[in-house]
Amino acid sequence: MQQSTGAAELQSSPAQPNLVPATEPIRRKRGKSLSRRVGQNGNVFQRSFTKMWNPAAQAYGRYWIDVPGCEDRKRRTVVLGFCSSRSTAKRKLREHIEREGINNSIAFASTTAPAMTFAAQASIWNKSLPTRRRRPLKPATIAGWQHSLNKWVLPTLGERLLADISNGALRELVDTMAAAGLSAKSIVSHAAVVKMVLASAVNADGDQLYPRTWNPEFVGLPIVRKEEQHRPTVTETEVCEIIAGTKGRYRALFALLAGSGLRIGEALAVKDTSLAPDCRVLKVRTSIWRGKEQMPKTPSAVREIDLPEPLAGLLREYMAGKSGYLFATASGRPLAQRNVLRALHATGKKVGLHAFRRFRTETLRRAAVPQDLERFWLGHASATVTDLYARGLQLDKAWRREWCERAGLGFALGYVGLQNVVAMDSAKAA
Repeated sequence: MQQSTGAAELQSSPAQPNLVPATEPIRRKRGKSLSRRVGQNGNVFQRSFTKMWNPAAQAYGRYWIDVPGCEDRKRRTVVLGFCSSRSTAKRKLREHIEREGINNSIAFASTTAPAMTFAAQASIWNKSLPTRRRRPLKPATIAGWQHSLNKWVLPTLGERLLADISNGALRELVDTMAAAGLSAKSIVSHAAVVKMVLASAVNADGDQLYPRTWNPEFVGLPIVRKEEQHRPTVTETEVCEIIAGTKGRYRALFALLAGSGLRIGEALAVKDTSLAPDCRVLKVRTSIWRGKEQMPKTPSAVREIDLPEPLAGLLREYMAGKSGYLFATASGRPLAQRNVLRALHATGKKVGLHAFRRFRTETLRRAAVPQDLERFWLGHASATVTDLYARGLQLDKAWRREWCERAGLGFALGYVGLQNVVAMDSAKAA
């Protein structure tokens, strides 16, 4: 009996399992999505708070906007002016919302994108330039744009959000540069860097997050007049004075620059293997920038240059017994551009090294050299489709040499021997 009673007790009071208190399901907050919005028309009101519309009172409109860096939308109120009726006020508000692009995808993408400063985006943009698939840039170009950022753009706009880089912000930068006395070309170039950085901010589909319609009149961008730009050159007399005022490698280098039209980076990259055995043809395949070899400036810069015989004779004498870079330091490294420029200025001619290239262009023009051959020697791109059709002329070496001799150097070389003079015993010489 007792056993049956105990069993009944066990059956009547089963062990209670450990119960976990119920909790509410975790709700994940959804982010902002344009697909869940149907657009907005806003609402209109008058501050008199009367039920009847008063045409003599100011009308206002309200609508929601997304603010970069803020989770919740904010109310914006605009003045609509005096409206004859409520429907007129609503129409004006709809036009304002449409004009501001409040309901379109572009405005939504720009206002809901993660808040990023102009300086942060500029860093991302600059790092992508040498590795991008389409037209990767040369280090010299990247360094120039980085200098523009560091010197002018970032001090004014660096800490601002990308969404705040507008015509007004660019106008402030332009005013700063104009007050500092920068030339029109420099101001336009620095402003272009701002536009490129802003345009580089794109979404996953490649659409710009902050598209802008730039207003050059409002911004105050100056007009660049090419005829007013400073392009210093040298005359025939000045070239002769420069060559006479230098010695050794600098004399040969300045003569080569003036007689070939090479860019300075291309000239510093010339090796003994770049020249034909008679030094009448120079092959341009590389360029030097900050002591390192790189490809020339453009595909058209990869070319051959025919040299007049007086210059070829000077180079044959200069390169005798040399190998590697022709214009090098004692350790065999190519000369630095700043040292070449210092040697040029030591002659009293305060011009840039590009002045020799302009001088050579003038020489070719005076000789009426065909323009397609002129562009070929200078490394400029073809101007028309017809120039592309006539590329076969560049392979006609006899025709090129004829025009090379006809054009000449454009200056009298009149050099003294460049090789070292070896003392000789007069008795043995006799």
